[in-house]
Amino acid sequence: MTLILALDFGGTKLAAATVKAGSREWLRYENRLSPANADALSDIEIMRSLIDSVLDKNKPDAIGVSFGGPVDAATGMVRLSHHVPGWENIPLKELLEEDYNAPTSVDNDANVAAIGEHRFGAGRGYDSLFYITISTGVGGGWILNGKPWQGAGGMAGEIGHMVVDPTGPVCLCGKRGCVERLASGPYMVQNARELLDKETQDFSPSTRGEILRYLVSNDLNLLTGQVISTAAAHGDELAQEVLYKAAWALGVGIGNVANLMNPQRFVLGGGVTKAGDSFWATVRKVAQETALPEVNFEVVRALLGDDAPLWGAVALGLDIAR
Repeated sequence: MTLILALDFGGTKLAAATVKAGSREWLRYENRLSPANADALSDIEIMRSLIDSVLDKNKPDAIGVSFGGPVDAATGMVRLSHHVPGWENIPLKELLEEDYNAPTSVDNDANVAAIGEHRFGAGRGYDSLFYITISTGVGGGWILNGKPWQGAGGMAGEIGHMVVDPTGPVCLCGKRGCVERLASGPYMVQNARELLDKETQDFSPSTRGEILRYLVSNDLNLLTGQVISTAAAHGDELAQEVLYKAAWALGVGIGNVANLMNPQRFVLGGGVTKAGDSFWATVRKVAQETALPEVNFEVVRALLGDDAPLWGAVALGLDIAR
């Protein structure tokens, strides 16, 4: 029976799993958080220990890899990671093939998650879909005419760096008002902190942010996207403002992509998509208002959740094993 090794190098988490061809259950699965001071070498060492654990002395027939950053899918060369230093021009496919003597396919995490959702999740039965992951960053992956589409240089789908507010705050890419700068988890936390600081400096009595402060016992280092969502659901106006801006940015991006490429479905995954009903309602409303009335599309939740990149890696492995 064909044994597939699936790997996910995320911005904050590393995961490895094995699965037999035709099965929808992991044989073995392991994950570990990337340390705060991680670099490429530490990530590779952690991943090697995860691989040894899930392989359990077996040899894989093929390896599929999801990587959180730009990848040349044709060569399996990682160009860089936006969140972990030291990944510049690392030949990841070559390294894994040498170490484990199995054909290997590597691609960007959003592209791989799109393949996973198309093959096993919310995109089954659809010829065209755009997958968007909203977590540490915001990325996108295309399925067109039933096949992945990476673009001329492998950079198709970078909705995170579509500018939706040219006067907005500066993103790590250097541009202002990108979707990622407004909608990703870490930036939502930064936006909430800045607004809370401003409320403190204004000295005017206000209930904005009170629930947010209560949920983290006034320790702003404990703020997360999930905490912001919870505070917003309980009526905290400041949290609602942050969440609305994130959903608005994402909705504008989706509406523009709908006009440009007209996919049947937008499939949304990643941690920020757990933000609750008001977030989803805003995303869908703004997307429909931004798109032309004649452009029909659906915005749906990813079915595979955080495992979408790993299941996409399985699909990559199955394709090269065949």
